[in-house]
Amino acid sequence: MDTQGLERRAREMRVDIVKMIAEAGSGHPGGSLSCIDILTALYFGGVMAYDPADPKRADRDRFVLAKGHAAPALYATLAHAGFFPREELMTLRKLGSRLQGHPDSNLCPGVEVSTGSLGQGLSIAAGMAAGLRLDGSASRVFALLGDGECQEGQVWEAAMFAAHQKLGHLVAIIDNNELQIDGCIHDVCDPGDLAARFAAFGWDVRLVDGHDLAALVAALQEAKADDGAAPKAIVARTVKGKGVPFMEDQAGWHGKAPNAEELAEALAALEAA
Repeated sequence: MDTQGLERRAREMRVDIVKMIAEAGSGHPGGSLSCIDILTALYFGGVMAYDPADPKRADRDRFVLAKGHAAPALYATLAHAGFFPREELMTLRKLGSRLQGHPDSNLCPGVEVSTGSLGQGLSIAAGMAAGLRLDGSASRVFALLGDGECQEGQVWEAAMFAAHQKLGHLVAIIDNNELQIDGCIHDVCDPGDLAARFAAFGWDVRLVDGHDLAALVAALQEAKADDGAAPKAIVARTVKGKGVPFMEDQAGWHGKAPNAEELAEALAALEAA
């Protein structure tokens, strides 16, 4: 595995994220930057099976961005993976663009399902996994959730369903940056120990540093290769705004675009890295 190559890719996608959000004048940089290493591992670490030339190929793995507001991270990933031209990223949130503020599966190739209503993504992913099993498919379903999103009751209904149905081909990744739009998750509505909670619901749980690309790839490949009946949960400890020092660990950068001066500072920091 070329870890340095993955790190370069993640850094390039961080540059794209801050540029497209600045160009749009709105968007969600904090949670996009915190999860981009996870997406890098999934799409470029030899984990997911996909084909940009045939986005609906039957034997592909599926990815659901449950935290749909992190669409810039997904769009950057899909562009780098070849689903559409990288130049199109600068059309984010613009009238007529395929790259809406939240992912639209009817517009953007590579987007499996329209998301944005927090709490629903894991249910959709569980339904996909159940359907694929009925079809006799060995494809995996990966869902990326926010830790603040795990305050939604529907997440735990889906967790209960997935364990009861023994959906072993379902992998949930939790972007555990401990911040949401209103502040620290433990102050807003404490979800407690997320690893322990998923384990209590019958999931096979792994803990990982969400910015260690080698560890992420290893954990994801292990989860994909595991044919056990239990669904898999990977709790990835991350930093909101990772890579841009003035955004890091700041709830205020959940949903705010950088101005021209802030963009220059962000790009300088990413170039220095």
